[in-house]
Amino acid sequence: MKKGKIKLSVVIPAYNEEKRIGPTILDIDRYLSQQNYISEILVVIDGATDKTAQVVKKYEGMVQNLRIIDNSENHGKGYVVKQGLLEARGQYRLFMDADNSTSIEHIEKAFPHLEKDIPVVIGSRDLKESKIAVHQPKWKEFLGDSGNLMIQFLGGLWGIPDTQCGFKILSAEAARKICPLMRINRWGFDIEMLILAKKMDFKIKEIPVEWKNDPDSKVSLGSYFQTFKELFQIRWNILTGKYKE
Repeated sequence: MKKGKIKLSVVIPAYNEEKRIGPTILDIDRYLSQQNYISEILVVIDGATDKTAQVVKKYEGMVQNLRIIDNSENHGKGYVVKQGLLEARGQYRLFMDADNSTSIEHIEKAFPHLEKDIPVVIGSRDLKESKIAVHQPKWKEFLGDSGNLMIQFLGGLWGIPDTQCGFKILSAEAARKICPLMRINRWGFDIEMLILAKKMDFKIKEIPVEWKNDPDSKVSLGSYFQTFKELFQIRWNILTGKYKE
């Protein structure tokens, strides 16, 4: 058995993921069990109305260091990601999507930067080295590209072409400092997280990913409008000084 401190925590936010969460947990565990460091998997359930919790609990006996936080009410992806990052015990804390659209193996690209004291490393689908194995529908790609220009302009995140990829790693220190200040509970939380990281002078490094769209994605047209609404809320929070450390 591996001994010592936990190096990597993998946080998976989950809402009504009874069909997808099992294979994702097994894929992550298959990779982590081959590594020479200690890790944990933390599934944070966001008030699911299906059998997500029961499915995850079936894996507790076969997956080492699997933990579950089962929220009885739905709060939003941002809420449970923040909850998971603060509850995690690892030196580095990754959150990734329950549909496994960006696989755990990408952590190997992140470690060299994390170990050079870059505390925030994010996956990007827009780098030239990135590969899109399965594309989103054209309307989603159009809204995503248009929205990111607004995000860079209003959020002061110029040079970060993909703020919404669901594969981000924070050091324990960055998570402890950023997460308590986060106010956005739903889709715009990634933007808020990166803005706060820049505000605190944390370096941010993008890494290329191979990403595949899941046709059963929970991201709907309404999710894009919700993100835009939250972008303006974040901007208002900045102007009114609500992000005070």
